[in-house]
Amino acid sequence: MALRSPSPSSPTSLSMFSKKKRSPALATDASAYLAAVADRDRRAQSHQQSAPSISSASTPALSFSSSVTADSDKTRTAGHEAHDFAMDYEEDDESGLTRPAHPPTSEQVFNTRHVEFGHCANPEYRYVSMHKPGKDVEGYEEQEPPYYVLFSTYLSYLILIVIGHMRDFFGKKIVPQKYSHLMPSNGYAALTSDFDSFYTRRLKHRLEDIFSRPVTGVPGRTIVTLDRISKDHNDTFVPTGNRTRALNVSSYNYLGFAQARGGCADAVEQGIRRYGLSACQSRLEGGTTDLHVQAEKLVAQFIGKEDALITSMGYATNSTTIPALAGKGCLVISDELNHASIRVGVRLSGAVVRTFKHNNMKDLENLLREVISQGQPRTHRPWKKILVIVEGLYSMEGTLVNLPAVVELKRKYKFYLYVDEAHSIGAMGPNGRGVVDYFGVDPRDVDILMGTFTKSFGASGGYIAGSKEFISRLRLRSHAGPYAESMSPSVLTQIVASMSSIMGVTDDVSQTVSFPSFAPSSAVPQWILEQLPPALRDGSEGKERLQRLAFNARYLSRALYRLGFITFGHADSAIIPLLLFNPGKMGVFSRLMLERKTPIVVVVVGYPATPLVTSRVRFCLSAAHTKEDVDTLLRAIDEVGTALDLKHGKPKRRWTIDEVCDRAVELVNLQEDDE
Repeated sequence: MALRSPSPSSPTSLSMFSKKKRSPALATDASAYLAAVADRDRRAQSHQQSAPSISSASTPALSFSSSVTADSDKTRTAGHEAHDFAMDYEEDDESGLTRPAHPPTSEQVFNTRHVEFGHCANPEYRYVSMHKPGKDVEGYEEQEPPYYVLFSTYLSYLILIVIGHMRDFFGKKIVPQKYSHLMPSNGYAALTSDFDSFYTRRLKHRLEDIFSRPVTGVPGRTIVTLDRISKDHNDTFVPTGNRTRALNVSSYNYLGFAQARGGCADAVEQGIRRYGLSACQSRLEGGTTDLHVQAEKLVAQFIGKEDALITSMGYATNSTTIPALAGKGCLVISDELNHASIRVGVRLSGAVVRTFKHNNMKDLENLLREVISQGQPRTHRPWKKILVIVEGLYSMEGTLVNLPAVVELKRKYKFYLYVDEAHSIGAMGPNGRGVVDYFGVDPRDVDILMGTFTKSFGASGGYIAGSKEFISRLRLRSHAGPYAESMSPSVLTQIVASMSSIMGVTDDVSQTVSFPSFAPSSAVPQWILEQLPPALRDGSEGKERLQRLAFNARYLSRALYRLGFITFGHADSAIIPLLLFNPGKMGVFSRLMLERKTPIVVVVVGYPATPLVTSRVRFCLSAAHTKEDVDTLLRAIDEVGTALDLKHGKPKRRWTIDEVCDRAVELVNLQEDDE
């Protein structure tokens, strides 16, 4: 396959979809950059002759390096990295994605591929994600669109439903063979209900080209999509054989650890050589390796709990754990916007469930007073236990739980608190410990902490952390223990390596006691430490990634508000939803973003995943993005958003796109009271 070649266009064309022509200046920059890499290669190879292990040099501001290790089977040299860079420079850069806008000098050579993790050494583009002590936790102001937007949205659904039912009615009469799966046949009931599948057939099918796009390669700063076309109105798709490299704001890769090069990737490669690819058993039946034990111990220390249990699937972590916590005679109080995995787990538990308004502490307290005073239905006996379940960061809304207020209610009403940190762990807080770290809450005040390894650690699976007694009981009660497959050694290695990079590893025992602490060197296998370069081992690179993510997230969120868009969520959230409202705009927005000079892959979400009138596009930012990437994204959103009439927000003063990009640092550091 070859990367997509743009069709020739007139030099005077100013279309936002016309492709950039290669600039002669870029060729000069590319030559200078490759010369710098070659110089680095020569220095690394000369140093390799006198040292068994080489750690690549980097800019003082940022070190995203891949260690060069001498192994009995294979020795990785800097030449491999130079080859990767050369491949990037040989690739067409008409999209402006494969090479940095300002190629570094010989003293600023990065050892990550720019397409996977963007090169950024400017210390101004950093921010620390944390709640200011002593300040009240304020919810975001939900803005309402003009009435004509709501009217046109409801009208769109009305037309869709009426015409869709008319097509179904006449279609079953005229061409019954096309609707056979919706009608009884030969004594069999319809396998799929026409009511259940109506929305899928009449709306989602029209947008099928923007969902489930096939991709290849690393889902890092950029991603490569496999181009496809449909000749039968999205019934089937045919690959064209071309590929498109696009800016990736659709993947959960918050800290950028989804890399094919780097210390973590080297450790995973070494782990496969030692452990193979699978444990081939469940945890309770021979599938627990020493690596599982070490990973769980490290996770517990990272979270600030006594013990932890690892599960091979994030969704199953909730759906198999909650039934082991609650049952008949118990009450589960759940936020109305909690994830589907929590809802499934609660239903399987058999406990009574009550919901409270999203992040509304007053409604939660009123509900607590009611259920405690009334007790169980009919008998009015006291509940066996009350479990309140909230999420740290709500993935569809971008909102943060008001954890300090929930903890205060916990002290007052004596319920158990379960916090799902799937999207906040590793991405929030000055030390990456999630909302507990962000708000400065003692992790001992939260009974059960849940999280996943998919979003911030470049791995998969999830964990449950709590007291030693609780986790020991959960190992036997949770269905994941005897029935779920054990997490593969390669994934465990990625978890340990990336988590160690965030924590930092030390031999000083005194620095491994208090929360948040360093990881003791004894808790990380030596063969993993040997693969990590110094910047990963001491945690400096992990800190850098956290600060890059915090800057990017805050910059995009506040910039969209200043440009006049309606967004949801907290300013420090790495997930920024932008409201589209009308369902017809979902497909148009996604296609226009992908067809730009610099293609951008986005995720659009609509009903039933969201309320009927709040269809949205959801941007997922990463530490791998550079400030220039966010600028590119903002300019695209500003242009497409103007064309689609999406600017219905009401900031105190609307900024221009140039003003937003030029004053990015000021915008990020602006206090809420000054906005």
